[in-house]
Order: sequence, then C-alpha cells, then structure tokens
Amino acid sequence: MDKIIGIDIGGTKIAIGRADSRGNLEDSVRFPTDVSRGYRSILEEIIEKTSKLFERDSVKAIGIGCGGPLDSKKGRILSPPNLPGWDDVPLVDDIKGVFNVPVYLENDANAAALGEFYFGAGKDVSNMVYMTLSTGIGGGIILNNKLIHGVRDSGGEVGHQTILPDGPLCNCGNRGCLEALSSGTGIAKIFREKLASGRESIVTSWVKEPEEISAKIIADAAKAGDSLSKEVWDSAIYYLGIGISNIVTIVSPEMVVLGGSLTKYGESLFVNVRKIVKERARLVPVDEIKIVPAQLGDNVGILGAVAVGLLGDER
Repeated sequence: MDKIIGIDIGGTKIAIGRADSRGNLEDSVRFPTDVSRGYRSILEEIIEKTSKLFERDSVKAIGIGCGGPLDSKKGRILSPPNLPGWDDVPLVDDIKGVFNVPVYLENDANAAALGEFYFGAGKDVSNMVYMTLSTGIGGGIILNNKLIHGVRDSGGEVGHQTILPDGPLCNCGNRGCLEALSSGTGIAKIFREKLASGRESIVTSWVKEPEEISAKIIADAAKAGDSLSKEVWDSAIYYLGIGISNIVTIVSPEMVVLGGSLTKYGESLFVNVRKIVKERARLVPVDEIKIVPAQLGDNVGILGAVAVGLLGDER
C-alpha cells in the first residue's frame, strides 16, 4: 500500500508522520519549532526528521499543512504571523528537491478539514464544514467532495465572520468577529475585562495573576456555579451557535465537525450549539445536519497533511 508523509508546521511545534492511504499512522515525530532559528535552520530539521520516516520505494507524496497566508499553487509560504521571517519562502520546492516525490502545500485549517473528511468524522459524507475551536477559530469547507479554496487560498475563514458589529476588537483588525467572541483567547480577554470593571468571581482565588486565566479555568468555574464565568462561557457558546447557524444557512452541509481544545470541556457545548442552530437556521433541514466532535484528536494536523499529499491537485 502506498505511503504518504504528512508535515504539520505550527508556530510552536512541528509534527511529521508516515501513514498509509487509509490514514493509518505508522510512525511520527514531534519537535519544537523555535522560530528564532529562522527558516533555513528549521527546514534542515524538517528534512532530517522526514528522512528518518521516508521509505524510498513506498512513499508516493508529501503533504504539508501550515498557517497562512500562503500560495498553495506555487508552494510558497508568504508571511504567517506565527512564523516570523518566513517571507515568501519556497517550501515545496525546497522539500521536493531533496525527496524527489510530489509535494503539496495547504493552509493548516483546510488540511485538518481534509483529514477529518477522509479519515475521521466526515468520511461518510460529501459536504462538510470543519471548525477548530482553540486559541483562535479556523476552519475549512468541503462541498461535493471538494475543498473550497477561494481567492488566494482565503476561503473558509469561519472565525472572521462578523457576529457583533460593535463587538470586541479582533486580531484581524475587525470588530465582533466570531474568533474575538468565542475562541479561547477571546473568552479569557472578555472575562478579564469584566473583572477589571469590578465584577467578582471565584476565579480570582484560583490564579495569582489575571494573565493566568484561560478558557478552561472559566469553563471549570462555570460548572462550579460561578455566575460571572457562566455568563461569559454561555455568551461565547451562544455566539458560536450563531456563527454556525450562519454557515449552515449558507452552505447547508451534511455535517459540521468541531475540533480543538474548547470542545473537550463537555458535551454541553454541542447540546447548546445544536439548540441554537435549530432555532436560527430556519431555511435548511437542520434535523439532517449533524454537529459532531472531531475524531482525529492530536493527530489531526499530521493526518490532514497526509490527506493533502494523498489528494494532491485533486483536493
């Protein structure tokens, strides 16, 4: 059976794995990115680690998932904020020149969507939306078995739809983005602002400094009955439900797959999101649209990159 190498490049860590065409992960390695080293030094380590996983006669392609902006057709990383110094670097050509197999590049959120679509929760559907809910909110949209790239690979930015026009400032420069309201970073920021305005919470006795407050701590405090934590958490889930309702109304997928760290804080997130979507997405058959947890867990980055390599230009 043909083998594919998947390379998942993030701002804090890089994961590389070898899998077969069914998504069975055979071997993998993870190591810190350490962006201070610069592109060439990190590239050398990627090549070194990939060489140890490479089986010359069986590996048919290499897929790469990386944060954007990037140009997937030209195989170039343009200037991702989490990889300073990677300005218009020819990543695909640099790796292809060493291994002499086809190499394909994709936005990391789109790659994760492909991973769940082919190897995870979405493998039995043709139309799927994937959303990752973590420090930020990203995603990918697959319609009729094809990934939606959009102009300059900018399609599928589900976290940057406007939910509240006068809402909190997002990192992208817009106000009221879903990411600013419902991501881990956004939830913690909103909570800290409410504390600074004089609101009280048991969370202040759980941490030494406000900067230590995380979405997980807020979720735990909400479960413990803390009123401010419950208010902030419930608002975040409410806005998430509105965001998913918007997507479902426009795309009408068979399935919405939710992954990322925020989905680990209880089934109530899914219950509440499903309820909000049912109330708001009135013109689509919501009873036929499944909203489910992702299945690939910590391997979604590697297996997403494997899917990119497996599909090549057909994705």
